[in-house]
Amino acid sequence: MSSSRTLQITYVGMKSQDVPIKSGTIKVMMKSDSEVLQEVVVTGMQKMDKRLFTGATKQLNADNVKLDGLPDISRGLEGRAAGVSVQNVSGTFGTAPKIRVRGATSIYGSSKPLWVVDGVILEDAIDVGPDDLSSGDAETLISSAIAGLNSDDIESFQILKDGSATSIYGARAMAGVIVVTTKKGRAGVSKISYTGEFTTRAIPSYKEFNIMNSQEQMGIYKEMEQKGWLNSADLFRTRDTGVYGRMYRLIDEYNNSNGQRGLLNTTEARNAYLREAEMRNTDWFDVLFTNAVSQNHSVSITAGTEKSSFYASLSAMLDPGWYKQSKVKRYTANVNTTYNIYKNLSLNLISNASYRQQNAPGTMNSTLDIASGKMSRGFDINPYSYALNTSRTLDPSVDYISNYAPFNILHELDNNYIEINMVDVKFQGEMKWKVIQGLELSALGAVRYQTSSQEHNVLDDANQAIAYRTGMDDATIREQNKLLYTDPDNPYALPITLLPEGGIYQRQDRRMLGLDFRGTLSWNHLFAEKHITNFFAGMEVNSLQKTYSSFQGLGLKYS
Repeated sequence: MSSSRTLQITYVGMKSQDVPIKSGTIKVMMKSDSEVLQEVVVTGMQKMDKRLFTGATKQLNADNVKLDGLPDISRGLEGRAAGVSVQNVSGTFGTAPKIRVRGATSIYGSSKPLWVVDGVILEDAIDVGPDDLSSGDAETLISSAIAGLNSDDIESFQILKDGSATSIYGARAMAGVIVVTTKKGRAGVSKISYTGEFTTRAIPSYKEFNIMNSQEQMGIYKEMEQKGWLNSADLFRTRDTGVYGRMYRLIDEYNNSNGQRGLLNTTEARNAYLREAEMRNTDWFDVLFTNAVSQNHSVSITAGTEKSSFYASLSAMLDPGWYKQSKVKRYTANVNTTYNIYKNLSLNLISNASYRQQNAPGTMNSTLDIASGKMSRGFDINPYSYALNTSRTLDPSVDYISNYAPFNILHELDNNYIEINMVDVKFQGEMKWKVIQGLELSALGAVRYQTSSQEHNVLDDANQAIAYRTGMDDATIREQNKLLYTDPDNPYALPITLLPEGGIYQRQDRRMLGLDFRGTLSWNHLFAEKHITNFFAGMEVNSLQKTYSSFQGLGLKYS
């Protein structure tokens, strides 16, 4: 054959190649054609040429956003697009970061952007305001809309940053829209991919904070003692005590079996006890935190022909916890198939599911004092907060007094904890019919079901449970303990306990059922090779049903 003759090879999703015809076998390595994708804007409703889109938008490739070791990909948006602000208020998995695309402009009083995944709005499991995100309340642990998505399944982000987004999604898009496109199978590509991540986090160090050590703290305590502020009369029955309060209690203890006291009331014995506390210098970060290794495994299969394409993935995220009671397990499954039924008719089916099991230290909701503007939280046992705000003179192996009851942080974390279980399932299908060149009809339907439960277990001998019955045999503490109940109709009534025995059990259940249907018609035509006409019309129907139930049991016996 003549060497001047060439063979043009084309394939869907690949760059065309002109190959000279030669004798023998011809080997051709085709390359993916990504140029067209770079010029397309995905709004969630439609795909259009970037040159025809009048709004402000930014497209981000998921590979450039993903941060290894962070299973929630939304945290990686920080610094990726101009005008987009991301504030990670908590490192706990499941807590949504504060994301600002257009500032606080929504008439709904929220500046959270709207999440759209594969053309369907992703509703939040719980409506949490920007101030609540940094509150540390337990409900923030299920506030992230995309915590159930496997980051390896995401193809790209499209951020709609201006008011044009409201013409598509209405007032809810006033704070911007983040459109997520997940991966699909591609014609001519067959591969199996595995991603494994092993991450460890360093234990925090007191060197990063301006906090006194035990010697410096004890110097202040001794000065306070000399001025009469740390005497036994004030500390013996006070609400919270530390080194000095325990010293006075040891002096008061008497063992009838051997006739000895917990600590002799002599200058030498007291100085020896205080000297031991002075040199203790407890590293609470080392006590409460660990260098545990978290794992994230993801396996995906991609295959496709000109008639159909297929993408499926499974993932498992296993985090033993950076600190006590922070274990997380998350499993996801995703299937995305496309069928080219006819040359002008295609069907796309997507199904994904996720299951999360998570532990967290027991916590109560924060309260606001309107008069002073001070935020406070009862029975706060957050390990990070405890390590920062607790004296380093304390011994982690002994009990001190908090809320008039014995308290040890390690014991409390084992007996006061929250268990979270969450299931999220979504099915959707979209059919597209190209009636004639430039005219396309599409119909999309989706159903999503999500259920979550939060169980707060306060065991019998937890400090929080004991505090509700402390003081019944001590008149002084009984009058001071605000957790005891006093009959408001009887001014002479003595305080009584509502929890004479047992613990506390609280459960919150949330369910969400979302239905979506959308039909659209688009027409694109080029006149005289220079005039472009783009017509788009559509209708959408959404149904969202949320249910909430709660239960509180007092006096439950855990043992």
